[in-house]
Amino acid sequence: MALLLENVKKDYREPDGRPLPILNIKKFQLSDAEQMALVGSSGGGKTTLLNVIAGITAADSGVVSIDGVDMVKLPEAGRDRLRAQRIGFVFQTFHLLQGFTALENVLLGMSFTGQRVDKHRAADLLKRVGLDHRLHHKPSHLSVGEQQRVAVARALVNQPSLLLADEPTASVDLANQELILNIIRETCAEHKVTLLLVTHSADVASIFDRVEKLSDFNQPGAAA
Repeated sequence: MALLLENVKKDYREPDGRPLPILNIKKFQLSDAEQMALVGSSGGGKTTLLNVIAGITAADSGVVSIDGVDMVKLPEAGRDRLRAQRIGFVFQTFHLLQGFTALENVLLGMSFTGQRVDKHRAADLLKRVGLDHRLHHKPSHLSVGEQQRVAVARALVNQPSLLLADEPTASVDLANQELILNIIRETCAEHKVTLLLVTHSADVASIFDRVEKLSDFNQPGAAA
């Protein structure tokens, strides 16, 4: 099982100190190499869920298992290491470093794993996403769609077992939306990467065989 969540809870705090429940998930799982779209409204906990899965945010309780390793039991440094080694993350807002070229941004993603930086693999991935002519361009000289393709290449360069994509097409036009979705899905299928893509778009979700609503299995207001 690539991803398993059991009895996962996450609360934040209201200004007056009262708990604000965000996640209360009894069970959720993804099989190896499965691709799924997760649909939910704005503010419904989608990004918090992805951050908990990735170990960016620590769950308050429960099990968050990535390839059999429980994120919840790891210290922060252990979560960072597991994320770098096994999880790719495509953010809605790209998070590219403006002072670095497209190639350097992808190479930087490799430097956090402790493995040897593979310039050939980074360049090959950029070529795969149609940016072989943009390797040495900085983000300010790339279109929005091109920047998102750099972010996709960066997320895949470490050959993760799980790819998390948070509204990856929200900032691009319809033409680039189709291109980016195809790149993500085809590359994940080719390398047997499990894909969890979060979206509010019914059109985006419709191309996936498995589509679930977050509200169907996340009940933050339910009793313990």
